[in-house]
Amino acid sequence: MQKLNIAVVGATGLIGRTMLKILDEYSIPIGKLELFASTRSAGKTVEFQGKSYTVRELCPDEIAKAGALDFALFSAGGKASRVFAPLFAARGCTVIDNSSAWRMNPESPLVVPEVNPQALRKPNNYIIANPNCSTIQMTLPLKALSDAFGLHRVVVSTYQSIAGAGQKGIDKLMHEIDGQTDSALSSLPIAYNTIFHSFPVGADFTEEETKMINETRKILELPKLAITATCVRLPILGGHGESLNVELEHDFSISEVVDVLGKFPNIVVMNGTTDGEYPTVKTCEGSDKVFVGRIRRDSSVERGLHLWVCGDNVRKGAASNAVQILRLLTE
Repeated sequence: MQKLNIAVVGATGLIGRTMLKILDEYSIPIGKLELFASTRSAGKTVEFQGKSYTVRELCPDEIAKAGALDFALFSAGGKASRVFAPLFAARGCTVIDNSSAWRMNPESPLVVPEVNPQALRKPNNYIIANPNCSTIQMTLPLKALSDAFGLHRVVVSTYQSIAGAGQKGIDKLMHEIDGQTDSALSSLPIAYNTIFHSFPVGADFTEEETKMINETRKILELPKLAITATCVRLPILGGHGESLNVELEHDFSISEVVDVLGKFPNIVVMNGTTDGEYPTVKTCEGSDKVFVGRIRRDSSVERGLHLWVCGDNVRKGAASNAVQILRLLTE
């Protein structure tokens, strides 16, 4: 692979820092590296592979000064992405964006490399969307089941790490554990509690729940898939857990399901019932794989199936998936 000129936008945030770590772990050959962040973080230095890099302010002048770039990995939030991703794209730089800004744009592929790599072959606007963290880990087992048995209906309930809200979510939890008040994300505490994501005005579903529903349909290319979601934040770090209840189109045996899931790329099946034999959010911490267990029939409906799915939301749910898209584009 030839050396690539890469920008990381939002480089000082939790996901941006993890993107840099994974670029190193995956041995992505980098010719030039440019780091961008908000005005507040501009001028800071970041160490990468033994060198110090000064963070540029994310603004048109600094984008122009950075020169030719092949890829920009964005984790700067939806508002910044809507403004600045097109500026990178207009210069021939492929943007891989971690925010929700471009996910449902028909000109932007929404990609999980193990699930729908074919989406990258379609004409696009130089902006590729990284799905929601909860959506990413769910679509791996759903794709495996869809291909083998067909999907009739999906019900998902999430048990999400507060790290899904980035560094401010982690800080909120740590502050509250220490007895401090922190109103970030919600006026409700997250320590020793459960909270929901934000609700759009007048909506019954949170933004996170709506993302999971719409993004899953787009990624699986099943626009009429019957799917619903309930998403909950927990006072935990390490990863997201998801309870999946799936109705399949065709008959199955549990052994067939285990075999299908076990053969799917980057799924690890842990289907025991004693300690250490089923996945937890600690199991997946630091991994780019998705762990599936508690595979059992739901006898209340015809062809019903229960699954428990765990994934590291910072890595596979965000940073790793973005770097895997980059690697797929360059191979």
